[in-house]
Amino acid sequence: MAKLKWGMIGGGEGSQIGPAHRLGAQADGLFEFVAGALDHRPDAGRAYAQRLGVAADRAYGDWQEMLAGEKDRDDRIDLVTVATPNATHFEITKAFLEAGFNVLCEKPMTMTVEEGEEIVRVAGKSGKVMAVNYAYSAYPMVRQARAMVRAGEIGKVRLVVSNFSHGHHADAGDADNPRVRWRYDPVMAGVSGQFADCGIHAMHMASFICDDEVASLSADFASTIASRTLEDDAMVNFRMSGGTVGRLWTSSVAIGRQHGFEIQIFGETGGLKWHAEQPNQLIYTPLGGRTQIMEKGEGGLHEDAQRLSRVAIAHPEGFPLAVANIYCDLADAIRGETRDGLPGAAAGVRSMAAVHTAVASAKDGGAWVDARPPMFR
Repeated sequence: MAKLKWGMIGGGEGSQIGPAHRLGAQADGLFEFVAGALDHRPDAGRAYAQRLGVAADRAYGDWQEMLAGEKDRDDRIDLVTVATPNATHFEITKAFLEAGFNVLCEKPMTMTVEEGEEIVRVAGKSGKVMAVNYAYSAYPMVRQARAMVRAGEIGKVRLVVSNFSHGHHADAGDADNPRVRWRYDPVMAGVSGQFADCGIHAMHMASFICDDEVASLSADFASTIASRTLEDDAMVNFRMSGGTVGRLWTSSVAIGRQHGFEIQIFGETGGLKWHAEQPNQLIYTPLGGRTQIMEKGEGGLHEDAQRLSRVAIAHPEGFPLAVANIYCDLADAIRGETRDGLPGAAAGVRSMAAVHTAVASAKDGGAWVDARPPMFR
């Protein structure tokens, strides 16, 4: 089977997420990296793309040049990944969808709910694949948890508790560090800091595993470092359409926590726990039974967990291979075999609605607010 042609916008030299995409897209031999506009500095972007093996005529200076250069080629790219700063996601994603390209966009998909709804409409009209990189949902044992919930193996879900908390932004003296400062600057980050950056992964994971959507929420935000305009700690209570109660904590000032992303699902007949720092394991406790550790790669797992496991049991598969699983699902979708676990434009706009709703709730003393995008109410 011929490789699909892949291009990337953003994710240049020194980028945190760029290497994960390049490793992930090419891990299974499904995509060939043939085009890129990798840096906001045109010459640097062109040079870096060529060092990575991209031909000179497809190493572009910016995304507009890349769109113009690719759209009329007979061998044009099959997929473009948008890994640029948040505020540019909407414009680039919309332009490439309208030009007939499949798109994978980093989260957040857009900066506003209105923009998100527009992407949903444009994606639907284009008939192209539109995905958002909620890569944590592609770990094999997360897929196992979702399959167990869907199969009724823990009964009706009553409660989900999720958190994504770390302490890497706890130093008040780090206020001028550009890698930290932008996350709490509304001009660059938007209306929310830590919740939009990390907490939304925890909320998406809750929806993904529970196979349900957040209907309403109540939020409390705090800026524990006085120089920050946006929050660095948040507590969000939420309720899902199916009646599940949710609790979510996210923080960037929790000294001693490293990655800190974990989720627990409590059903009528059992409970599940998954932790991103030990992603190969899913903890399962049946009602009245002993706690079990389920391992990636062992026998008896659900098909979606087996399909996305590459190496033998006890060998770790890290974040780049979770990203690779997103690309596996994308390749299938582009070729016409839709994968149910691929986060699409609807997931992107629901996340943005949750962000704006949480901001409004926090400003209103934690009032409960409808968290659904208007188009899904």
